[in-house]
Amino acid sequence: MSFTFRVDLRGVVDLLSHHLYATPRVYVRELLQNAVDAITARRLGDPAAAGEIRFEPSGDGVLRVHDSGIGLTESQVHELLATIGRSSKRDDLGFARHEFLGQFGIGLLSCFMVADEIRVVTRCGDHPTVSWVGHSDGRYSVELPGEQRAAPGTTVTLVPRRGEEHWLAEATVRELAGFYGSMLPIGVRVGDDEVTSGLAPWETGAGETAQQRRARLFSYAEEVFGFVPFDVVDLAAPEGGVRGVAFVLPAPANPAVRVAHRVYLKQMLLSESVEGLLPPWAFFVRCVVDTTELRPTASREALYDDGLLAQVRDTLGDGLRGWLARLGASGPERLRAFLAIHHLGVKALAVHDDEMLRLVHQWWPFETNVGPLTLAEFQDRYGVVRYTASLDEFRQMAPVAAAQRIPLVNAGYVYDAELLSRLSAAVDTAVEVLSPADLTLRLDHLDPAEAEEVRPFTVLAQRILDRQGVEVTVRAFDPASLPALYLLDGDAAFQGDMLRARESADELWGSLLDVFTTGAESRSQLVFNHRNPLARQAMSTGDEELTRFAVEGLFTQALLLARQPMTPAATAAYNQSFLGLLSRAMGAPR
Repeated sequence: MSFTFRVDLRGVVDLLSHHLYATPRVYVRELLQNAVDAITARRLGDPAAAGEIRFEPSGDGVLRVHDSGIGLTESQVHELLATIGRSSKRDDLGFARHEFLGQFGIGLLSCFMVADEIRVVTRCGDHPTVSWVGHSDGRYSVELPGEQRAAPGTTVTLVPRRGEEHWLAEATVRELAGFYGSMLPIGVRVGDDEVTSGLAPWETGAGETAQQRRARLFSYAEEVFGFVPFDVVDLAAPEGGVRGVAFVLPAPANPAVRVAHRVYLKQMLLSESVEGLLPPWAFFVRCVVDTTELRPTASREALYDDGLLAQVRDTLGDGLRGWLARLGASGPERLRAFLAIHHLGVKALAVHDDEMLRLVHQWWPFETNVGPLTLAEFQDRYGVVRYTASLDEFRQMAPVAAAQRIPLVNAGYVYDAELLSRLSAAVDTAVEVLSPADLTLRLDHLDPAEAEEVRPFTVLAQRILDRQGVEVTVRAFDPASLPALYLLDGDAAFQGDMLRARESADELWGSLLDVFTTGAESRSQLVFNHRNPLARQAMSTGDEELTRFAVEGLFTQALLLARQPMTPAATAAYNQSFLGLLSRAMGAPR
């Protein structure tokens, strides 16, 4: 035995208003959609047919919407207006669905968010005029009133729900009809006012120069988005029937914030907050586009994420890449100004795109220990592009590397290390990572006699600093004013973080962290400078206690110069050194 589903219309309307549509204002969009599709259907059979949509608000709160579309017969009214999910724009009317805005057959139901009663009077060709009346509780009636409409078309009348009358007020209807329908090629009137222009923002008006068009687009962006753009980029993706413009933001954008765009579907506004239209790296633009091929979701407030949208996304991304490349070729100063604002977006793209990586190589200045330079300038001057992969390493090594005449690029900022690791594949240049261990090897070794002389100090200093997890070495390097250099590579930093976390963790977390802290130990280095007078004096005091205070003091100073956190053990060493040296200076008994 089979049964038929029963639908609670009030429940369906509640779902629409609370879960499908973001706001009741979409009822105007849905009425426009139905009217435009009806006119489109009529013109497919009669290209010369009139096209007009007219909203007629009344003083009693009732709203009437008239269109000169194809209308419906009595059987179509029964089948289409009373069946949820059945679109009147499908092949039921004998026309290709591609031509129409509506797809889901739920548009008229959105009117129940603001109306308790919907009346439809419609005439199709020479068929009799049909009257359909639907109520929000699910009842409807159909009759042939006898009196014919003067011409084919449809009139929809909305009787407001209590408390929702403001949605049908003339000022509100005029605002919403202009908001959704300003670009429609079919005339839309509210009362006596025309609300459509039929001209998309990116189109060139009659007699309009390129400079005038640009000025108009800048004004449009300020009106719609609230900013005067850095530049305007024309966009097109033929596979999705997409045309429009991208407005480049005049200030840095947060790459973590999802970018929303203003999207029209066949010249009627779909939504002003559509996500996913552009690649994630293109967070520095806001778009206004129209599409004829991309599919909307059921709410008609987003685009269906399918293979076609993915193709369009790639094509629009290529368009933005092309604009950046042209800017580099024709307007270097403009490109530098753009990069100063939006370098994060370009770097994010350059991580995967060789063309953009070459642009970054040519134009974006990196921080180096010989001043700000582009990678191209650095390569021309020094040949090999040496870099540190973290900001802390650069801060530790930059002055010492500069004193040894080792030019060094800071790749510690977002995306920089990834870009430099790929640079040799995109540009013909040698690239090397300079680690703290590598820098130590480049410092001058002591001659055998000097090494033998400082060996007792090295052994004692190592014993003193073992508790700090530091490996002690003595080298000769510039600047001579620096007594000791603290070097911490990535592995040692990671182990240090894990050990500190292990000390404060409970038993469960501690056992998990043990996985990361067991195995071969990676230690930081403290390099004493044999060229520094104070360091040499500490190496030859002959007083073990004084040497201990000097070693601990120089260690903590080097730690602070490297901008490393003071651990409890390092703080204790600092206090012991300071108080011990102060006591010795004041002549206190040992």
